[in-house]
Amino acid sequence: MRTADIRSRFLDFFAARGHTVVPSAPLPTPDPTLLFVNAGMVPFKPYLTGEASPPWPRATSVQKCVRTLDIEEVGRTTRHGSFFQMNGNFSFGDYFKEEAIAFAWELSVSAVEDGGYGLDPERIWATVHHSDDEAAVLWRRIAGLPEERIVRRGDEDNFWSMGVPGPCGPCSELYYDRGPALGRAGGPAVDEDRYMEFWNLVFMQYERGEGAGKSGYPILGELPRRNIDTGMGLERMATLLQGVDNLYEIDETRPVLDRAAELTGVRYGADHLADVRLRVVADHVRTALMLLADGTAPGNEGRGYVLRRVLRRAVRSVRLLGYQDPALPELLPAARDCMKHSYPEVAEEFDRISQQAYAEEDAFRSTLRQGTTVLDTAVAEVKARGGHLLPGRQAFLLHDTYGFPIDLTLEMAEEQGVEVDREGFTSLMTEQRERARADARARKSGGALDTSVLRPVLDAHGPTDWRAYDALETESRVLALLGTGGPVTSVRTGGIATAVLDRTPFYAESGGQDSDAGALTGASVEAEVLDVQRPLPGLVVHQVRVTAGELAVGDAVRAAVDPEWRLGARQAHSGTHVLHAALRQVLGPTALQAGSYNRPGYLRLDFPWRGPLGPVARGEVEEAANRALRRDLPVDVRWMSLPEAKELGALALFGETYGERVRVVEIGGAWSRELCGGTHVAHAAQVGVVALTAESSVGAGMRRLEAATGFEGFGYLARERDLVSRLAEQLQAPRTGLPERVAGLLERLKAADQRAEELRGRAALARAAELAAAATDVGGTLMVTATTDADARALALAVRDRLPEARPGVAAIGATAGDGGKAVVTIALNGAAVTAGLSAAALVKSLLGGRGGGTAEVAQGGGLAAGALAATLDALRGMLP
Repeated sequence: MRTADIRSRFLDFFAARGHTVVPSAPLPTPDPTLLFVNAGMVPFKPYLTGEASPPWPRATSVQKCVRTLDIEEVGRTTRHGSFFQMNGNFSFGDYFKEEAIAFAWELSVSAVEDGGYGLDPERIWATVHHSDDEAAVLWRRIAGLPEERIVRRGDEDNFWSMGVPGPCGPCSELYYDRGPALGRAGGPAVDEDRYMEFWNLVFMQYERGEGAGKSGYPILGELPRRNIDTGMGLERMATLLQGVDNLYEIDETRPVLDRAAELTGVRYGADHLADVRLRVVADHVRTALMLLADGTAPGNEGRGYVLRRVLRRAVRSVRLLGYQDPALPELLPAARDCMKHSYPEVAEEFDRISQQAYAEEDAFRSTLRQGTTVLDTAVAEVKARGGHLLPGRQAFLLHDTYGFPIDLTLEMAEEQGVEVDREGFTSLMTEQRERARADARARKSGGALDTSVLRPVLDAHGPTDWRAYDALETESRVLALLGTGGPVTSVRTGGIATAVLDRTPFYAESGGQDSDAGALTGASVEAEVLDVQRPLPGLVVHQVRVTAGELAVGDAVRAAVDPEWRLGARQAHSGTHVLHAALRQVLGPTALQAGSYNRPGYLRLDFPWRGPLGPVARGEVEEAANRALRRDLPVDVRWMSLPEAKELGALALFGETYGERVRVVEIGGAWSRELCGGTHVAHAAQVGVVALTAESSVGAGMRRLEAATGFEGFGYLARERDLVSRLAEQLQAPRTGLPERVAGLLERLKAADQRAEELRGRAALARAAELAAAATDVGGTLMVTATTDADARALALAVRDRLPEARPGVAAIGATAGDGGKAVVTIALNGAAVTAGLSAAALVKSLLGGRGGGTAEVAQGGGLAAGALAATLDALRGMLP
């Protein structure tokens, strides 16, 4: 039976029994905790949890799913697939255990001609929760299962919850005995390869409380309305009904595997490693097809990154099997033909799908050629040093310059027995994102928003419904789009524009707090939010980059703030208030904040002060701040009139203009009380730590403190600790004695440098006399050329001064610089040469192609390849008159 027929038979069965057929939801999910739908119940979650009223009492669906956690296992085992389909029937307070069990049994064992799957009832086993006597009785009564084929199992296997307080309940699973050729007898508790699970029935009847794991939580009682959530794995049922060994061999995947085997000349089943790679190809090509069909585009983050990863793993697997030509034009049509019977859109949209996929392969083939060479060289260098860790900067280079996803670098490095410094890579990636956001702000400021264009939008639609204080996401509508040249109706992939929404959860940059990061997603668009501003009172605008699809005026979008970004921003902003209060506590009330900036993990605070604080004062300020965090001072936010705030003693900063009602943020009551419009933590301890990282001058009488907060703060302190430990070990000194030991070393180095400089000077002067005595006569001009590993300018001047003043003299000295093997050339002329019309600056520029400069007497230029230095100096002869 074809998979498409198994699918339609399931829907028809439940439709005939009063279930509403609900189409599969798209793979990208609006749930902020998920990239893709990963279970059949996900689209029904609000109805199952009671968050929303279901529009029907019972429903059925075949839901497309993608699970990203299993990608590394794909192909290695025959039970993991990144894309799969889940057949489900759901009851929302309608029927319960008896009907659910009866439906599952009837469909499973009924004859094919009667609309069932025709499974042999003598080979079906059921598992139930050890406490669920009711389910065990029903399986005996309805299905006639003997006691020995009803297996009682514990919470780990047969109790379901979503991992958080809410609905939960026992579940019952159906297994099919595939025969002794596939494993040991004894049921699913003995061998789950021979006994394949094909259906799971979840009986939601309890409410659970807080707790960890599968059983570390209390059961609070019965749900007021009991629900049914079942899932039958479509690929698993196809495996059973088609008589094949695993999900890679069913009719929706095997043709792709066979085409890959044909292209590569590899026989499936002959070699384990080759089989793994063929299964990776079969699974990933189908997964990519379905993701592309649902509007996901390859990218470097989020959903786009998952798609890019599976495409590149498929392409690389084919290449490792020996096929070097473009593979997707051969494989993707095979996947299309497999899936179009169930999902006609993959054929209808194939031109778009294939264009994106083939372009990604073309880019990756180029990437792979260059990046593999770089990676192999880097791995060889690591091994030559006797190491086993590839530096994070090398992984970042592969990602940033050659487009290698970090997962591919990890995979390829592992194949060669080398690990990768993930922490170093992550740090460099974070820096890059910060630069990108700064660049986006620079572009914005370079072309300031035209408020005359935005004013009509504000007048027509009113102020933005701003939800930043109480929401991380909103359902929004695009009111207007502005490009570099003014209003536009839409923006396509890669374009950057300013979007005005009717409502938004994004914090707009103000009060020193950076704007939120996040995304806008719609039916046919994904866009990254780069910056958020308030160009007019009441109007919030978003600078966005469209990463997939097209964003148009009138589009309905989900505006979602990155929750980790917001948490970091709250920590940093509250940390700024804490540091300000600590500064005033230590230095007094005149240390009043004169400016600030904070973003996740980082803050800076400017304040008037007469000179550097010094290590003692900095230590006192840092200690006062962290004592406040340790006391977990409460953070309270109140709205009041400006006179009330002033009477309360709240600090109003920067001479800002405030409205009639102001927002007062208190940390520990009067200890820190400021007017502030930013986002904050609920308790001071949530800041984590305030670790001062720098103090500097930002003008006369103005100082700046910089600090790390949250995880970044702990990371900074850990790095400082490790640095001190390494220094103490290398210098063989106790930590407390490090300053004295380092000071002594510096004194010795300074004395050694002075002595070395004296020796170099003497050597240069001695050589200068020798070079001057050996000067070459070029048409009446004395010329000296030489190279040195010391100061080229000093030697050139010394040689010049030893040439006879009566005749024109030119000294040209080259030296290799320390910046990657580049060389510099210095030319010095005596007075007679200048009088004769020569110019050192002109000669340097002629030698170095316009680079360099100086005066007529002395000039210098650089950027010359070290290997070309001798030839360049020789060329000077032809430039003299």
